[in-house]
Amino acid sequence: MTKIFATGATGYIGGDALFAIAQAHPEYDITCLVRNSDKGALVAKDYASSKLVYGDLDSVDLIEAEAKKADIVLNFASADHEAAVKAMLKGVAAHDPTHPGFYIHTSGTGLLLHDDISQKTYGEASSRIYDDLANISAITSFPDAAPHRVTDKLVLASGSEHGDRVKVAVVCPPTIYGTGRGPDNKRSHQVPELARVTLEKGHGVQVGKGETLWSNVHVHDLSDLYVKLVENAAAGESLAEWPGKPALWGKEGYYFAENGEHVWGDISRLVAKEAKKQGYIKTDEVKTVSSEEASELTPFGQAIWGANSRSRAKRAREVLRWEPKGASLEDEIKASVEWEARKLGVEPGHAKVAAGDA
Repeated sequence: MTKIFATGATGYIGGDALFAIAQAHPEYDITCLVRNSDKGALVAKDYASSKLVYGDLDSVDLIEAEAKKADIVLNFASADHEAAVKAMLKGVAAHDPTHPGFYIHTSGTGLLLHDDISQKTYGEASSRIYDDLANISAITSFPDAAPHRVTDKLVLASGSEHGDRVKVAVVCPPTIYGTGRGPDNKRSHQVPELARVTLEKGHGVQVGKGETLWSNVHVHDLSDLYVKLVENAAAGESLAEWPGKPALWGKEGYYFAENGEHVWGDISRLVAKEAKKQGYIKTDEVKTVSSEEASELTPFGQAIWGANSRSRAKRAREVLRWEPKGASLEDEIKASVEWEARKLGVEPGHAKVAAGDA
């Protein structure tokens, strides 16, 4: 029986991915790290056959022990928690070469924001697109200052140094959208936050010229990629069994996940238009904010709305035959505005308006 150890089971990405994995393979033995009994109850309710261990990402001894026992370790929790990542990798590295362990790490295309962040070119379009086959050497050699780079390096180094015992893959999603199917957090971040700010301000917002581009993926399609990776790991397939094909695991086992891209200014206009259509705001005007103002509206707003993150998921399509089929980001905007309005308690014709913005 395939044994899985997972962190982040109550999160947006992890919750949906584990839903998809459990649906596809109820025979898998899944153990989840949860912070407390309240979180544990949520997981147990949805996944009655799962096992629970209690701790947080600083519980490194527990994490190492569980990773050592598992065939596959799935890190859906913080992409940047070095101690937890080291503990998981150490546990997986304890496997015998005759039965290597698999570690699947969740990173993010925030990595690709590095140039805009360092040059402070917010709100401007970039023609640079990263392909996880053609540009793998560039993707895996960003400077340490790039978002997520430090932990990415830990993972890739382990796959190189202990390749006979540790098979690693890094999944690097872009803007994720859609309602999650997990036991707790079902909300994504970038578009819902844009909808929240629009409802609170009474108008749309964009960073600078609003010309920045991001790739995007539906959360259900992202979960399907995790399912395919887990199935491959459970089958015990290795690099040697794929002669002449791109790497599945190891130092080049880096997976973008996208099904198109968007311009943030266009999304701002669609959100404002939808909020007005639903009667929550009086105008669909989109106002320009500075990078500093954007980060006052939401954490890292200058980067998540105002920097470029353009990726192409060639590896997953070619090696795993991944075929994203979810609804488009634009098709999800109506539901996102409705969700945020409910959370804010906003009624049509009674929009919350931030002080000074009436």
